[in-house]
Amino acid sequence: MKHSRARNVIERCFSLLKRRCAILRSPSHYPIKIQGRMITACSLLHNFIRMYMVVDPEENARLAFDELPIGEDLPEVLAYIETIESSQIWTQWRDDLAREIYDEWRGRRA
Repeated sequence: MKHSRARNVIERCFSLLKRRCAILRSPSHYPIKIQGRMITACSLLHNFIRMYMVVDPEENARLAFDELPIGEDLPEVLAYIETIESSQIWTQWRDDLAREIYDEWRGRRA
């Protein structure tokens, strides 16, 4: 669960950076060292904008059509989620998966 949450946060961060910085939207031909510096520079610019601009134009921006998840219907994607309810099926699946991962991990340590 912690890994999944961290991954979601990272994916949201990169999505926001890609929306703000066009250079990150397409595959890069620059060396890896330069690519790392570009991501750092875009992150610093994003943080600077968030700290010093009264209104951030990206904060309330809607997703463009090319940024929408593939295979989703547009109205469902743009609808806000107000509540989340768990179902017993997903809860059981998650618990079974966690137990399987734990048992496999414990088996390697023995």
